[in-house]
Amino acid sequence: MRTFLASARYLASAGAAATLFAGTSARADQPVNWETTFQAPATDMMRQIEWFGNYTMWFIVPITILVMVLLAYCMVRFRASANPIPSKTSHNTLIEVIWTVGPVVVLLCLAIPSFQLLTAQYTPPEEAKLTVKATGNQWNWDYEYQVANTLTFNSAILQDADRAAAGKEDRKVYPRLLAVDNELVVPVNTMTRVLVTATDVIHSFAMPSFGIKVDAIPGRTNETWFKAEKEGLYYGQCSQLCGKDHAFMPIAIRVVSEAQFNSWLTAAKANLPSANKALMAEVDSQNKVAVAGN
Repeated sequence: MRTFLASARYLASAGAAATLFAGTSARADQPVNWETTFQAPATDMMRQIEWFGNYTMWFIVPITILVMVLLAYCMVRFRASANPIPSKTSHNTLIEVIWTVGPVVVLLCLAIPSFQLLTAQYTPPEEAKLTVKATGNQWNWDYEYQVANTLTFNSAILQDADRAAAGKEDRKVYPRLLAVDNELVVPVNTMTRVLVTATDVIHSFAMPSFGIKVDAIPGRTNETWFKAEKEGLYYGQCSQLCGKDHAFMPIAIRVVSEAQFNSWLTAAKANLPSANKALMAEVDSQNKVAVAGN
């Protein structure tokens, strides 16, 4: 039953996402109303996190039901009216062995895959081919591509008045409170290292579809990584309370083909707004062709 319900919820979320991005970027993902599951994973790491979440439910649900049944039994069986003379039992070896050994076994079953997942999160399977530095500010992000002729730019929430000029009027693709003026662009199937820090207070760089979340701490550089397997536009947010505009500090990552990324990177060093518009036009054209082909 648990598997069936999880599958039904997943299919419902997938269907909503597919409808949301029909005709634009079917592989992109973002939060949707009344979502009860994780966003669709775009990396192997997020798939492992999703699996671990479902795995723990096989322990949480039975234990919760067992505790509720035991509580109900005790309230009915040992209520004052039915049991006016309380039991004087103070020791039961079998019960004590069960409630000691049982939790130990459960904790071991949870701890082993948990430590394996934690180790995988801090152990990239290969060397990074691209390194980007993300610096959190109140309340926007600075990105620095650590390549020849370094590219640096700021990414802030997209104001409604700037949507038309940026070509981002479609709120299904560029939703309110999530769309930014300049997305972080990375190539698909490429190991990407992200160095995370901050200039003022503690922020947090989080991208749910990639399974990454790391604090941005002033004076310290933390590191995370991802290898996006699907092209599209993905959204996250600062996940550490950082001041009055914390809710207006989105993160947007656009995953494109390697050829598109190389063209964009070259053009962006000369003129970032023009490079972004050219990339958007090419991606939109490809999506329209793909939708027409289906």
